[in-house]
Amino acid sequence: MTIDWLHFTPWTSLTGGLLIGAAASGLILFNGRIAGISGILGGLFRAGPEEFGWRVAFLTGLVAAPWVYGAFVAVPSPRIDASWPVLIAAGFLVGLGTRLGGGCTSGHGICGLSRLSPRSLAAVAVFMGTGFLTVFVARHVVGG
Repeated sequence: MTIDWLHFTPWTSLTGGLLIGAAASGLILFNGRIAGISGILGGLFRAGPEEFGWRVAFLTGLVAAPWVYGAFVAVPSPRIDASWPVLIAAGFLVGLGTRLGGGCTSGHGICGLSRLSPRSLAAVAVFMGTGFLTVFVARHVVGG
């Protein structure tokens, strides 16, 4: 295995990780809520007035942050080697997985593991193992 030095971005990645950790910590410390994006988005549609505001603010920040970052730094265009039907199917499967697993990667992987939740440890093990298996099958069995 070799490192793609052209796209190796340790400082940007570290900064992003620190910002995600700060946002998750701030939400639980000041609001008593877990920063699980699927739960925040899903709860938006059944939230009362006291819940609606912080959910909209969090999701707005989540969407706006890359645009603000892009105003100061040249952001490369992503290259996606999949068709729209494959992307739609993948999105559907991810959504199904978050419902079945009772949360998403941010809720279980970031917040759950940091709280030493056994349920989150099991969920992370399952979705990481599934991801590894999917890549292996796609690259070595199907031949992509």
